[in-house]
Order: sequence, then structure tokens, then C-alpha cells
Amino acid sequence: MARYVGPVCRLCRRSGEKLMLKGDRCFTPKCGIDRRNRAPGSQKSARFRRLSDRGVQLREKQKTRYVYGMLERQFRRFFETSVKREGITTDNLIVMLERRLDNVVLRLGFADSLSQARQLVQHGHLMLNGRRTDVPSITVKEDDVISWREGSTKTEYYKNLAKTIESKTLPTWLKLDKQTLTGQVISLPTPEEIEAKFVGKNIVEYYSR
Repeated sequence: MARYVGPVCRLCRRSGEKLMLKGDRCFTPKCGIDRRNRAPGSQKSARFRRLSDRGVQLREKQKTRYVYGMLERQFRRFFETSVKREGITTDNLIVMLERRLDNVVLRLGFADSLSQARQLVQHGHLMLNGRRTDVPSITVKEDDVISWREGSTKTEYYKNLAKTIESKTLPTWLKLDKQTLTGQVISLPTPEEIEAKFVGKNIVEYYSR
């Protein structure tokens, strides 16, 4: 499946804010938006550019896609599913996005960025409920257990992670055994437990036109 492979700092600059696409590096002086806090492209053209309402909606939708590392077709499918479910569409959408396996791996502290978490899953280092999986988009359920494949516990990455995992903080809907590096979904996330990175109203308006 095609995926954006260009410099991710350009995505932050295009959105006008830090999207934390490089994990801890975003807190260092190497952060692209700190070094060059303007939109990519011609500085002169960007100076006079004024976004329309449609442009604001598009930027919010794109920003959310970047944060969760999704293609347009995949993201729209998530949105359409959230519309069909009972409740508020924006709340349904953010909960569905948070429940993706690659995102849960990131929240557990197994990776510093979403792209790194996705790579861990795709390379088969992790197991879901005792079964090896390489599909980052799987939606986790309550009581699901995420653990490491036995062979992967011998890697340098795992050994370094075991030393630094104590400093990681977890969302309230996840539990982690820091001795075995085994995570569990103890409850489904609620919108109140998730720090929303986007304005859901703008996304709804974008797809409603």
C-alpha cells in the first residue's frame, strides 16, 4: 500500500504545529518546525495565503491523517463507520483511531513514534492475545493483551526498552507489566481520556459537503 515517505517535518510545518511525528526528537533543537516555522514552499506565496473555511477544514482533516499515519481512503472509511455508530461522530472517530494496534503499541511506550510502532508490528515483533500479527490497523478490544514474541525479547531494542520503560507514562485505559513488557487493554478509551489532537467539527463539515 502506498504511503507518504517524504520528510515528516514538512507535514508539521504544513499543519502549523508540532504533530510529534518523530517522537522525542520533536523536543530537541533538531525539530523542523522550531528551525523553520513556516509552511513549505515559497516564503513569498505563503505570506499572502489566506485559508478559506474549506481550507481550514481540509487542513484539520489532513493533520489528523498525519498524526495517525493513514491514507485518505482508509481514513474516510473510519469516518464513515463512525457516522453509522450511535453517539457523537467526532467521539466515535477519535476512539476508533486510538484503538488501532499501532497506536496502542505507541501508547504502551514500546515505541517513540507511530511510524516506529507500525514497523514493530509489521516486522512481527509483537503478539496480540498470544498470536503473532503484522497488521497495524487491527482494532483492539477490551481485555486484549499485547506482548512480545519470544525471539524479539533477545534483541538489543527490547533490552534497551526494558531499561527505559519506567520513565514512560500510560493512559488510564491501558495497563503494562513493566517486568515482562506485556500490555493489556483494561477498558475502551473514552473521549475524555484522549487528548484530542484535532477539531472534529471541521472534519465532519469537510466530509459533509
